[in-house]
Amino acid sequence: MEWESDERELKAAGAEPLPDGRSGLRIHGWEIESRKRSILTSLQLQQWEEELQTSHLPEMVFGDNSLVLKHVNTGTKIHFNALDALVGWKHEALPPVEVPAAAKWKFRSKPLQQVVLDYDYTFTTPYNGSETVERNAECVRGLSNESSYSLHWEDCIDKIDLVALASKEPILFYDEIILYEDELADNGISLLTVKVRVMPSGWFLLLRFWLRVDGVLMRLRDTRLHCLFEGHMKSVILRESCWRGATFQALSSKGYPSDCAAYSDPSIISERLPIIMQKAQKLSIEKPCKH
Repeated sequence: MEWESDERELKAAGAEPLPDGRSGLRIHGWEIESRKRSILTSLQLQQWEEELQTSHLPEMVFGDNSLVLKHVNTGTKIHFNALDALVGWKHEALPPVEVPAAAKWKFRSKPLQQVVLDYDYTFTTPYNGSETVERNAECVRGLSNESSYSLHWEDCIDKIDLVALASKEPILFYDEIILYEDELADNGISLLTVKVRVMPSGWFLLLRFWLRVDGVLMRLRDTRLHCLFEGHMKSVILRESCWRGATFQALSSKGYPSDCAAYSDPSIISERLPIIMQKAQKLSIEKPCKH
């Protein structure tokens, strides 16, 4: 179901919908756009396999889905897509999770085929987003608009105020975008999604990788970004990453249920999973040139 914005609320917040039927809005110098399309065709999958140098991809890859947040005056663009996430999976190259022998047969694509799981079939990724800065021709004369460079994130002790985010504030735009999904041959779930919401005070997003290998282990890798609107020329973004994980055996030893059905919703069970990695970073962006 597509999000329907309230025209009066948009106007009161100084926002406007994107033109040409695009999904998203412009607000306080930001252009926020989500895009949702079908899964990749077999021909596109072949091209991706060549590019990633692999013969393994998730069952459902939404290669044309994306979320883009662009700070117009500086050309700063933070975006999320499946290809970059799978590049991260390929580079991390975690060892394959051991599957119970009784369940291995489910991975066969042909009868009597021998199953060799010698790669990370869970598609676990360290991905926390993609970024570029498109140099503005008005600011940097003589340079192409296509030239770009990376952003500089600084480690910080600041935290995203989740309590303030839970306050009643009009939601001007909301969307959830699936980047890829795999049911691990009916042995669980591997899912990468990004959710965004825009309020009059700022925007907030959650990039989540959720993995459950039934009877074996779970992984939850969350990246949250929050930006308070401070004007068209400057913005500060907080980014928090938190990785959690545990085996079913470890959870069972603490008295938690070992039944897979008890672990269908990562939002509910996340606190049961111990933290493996956690960090906070801050990005300040402002218009670099004067006229």
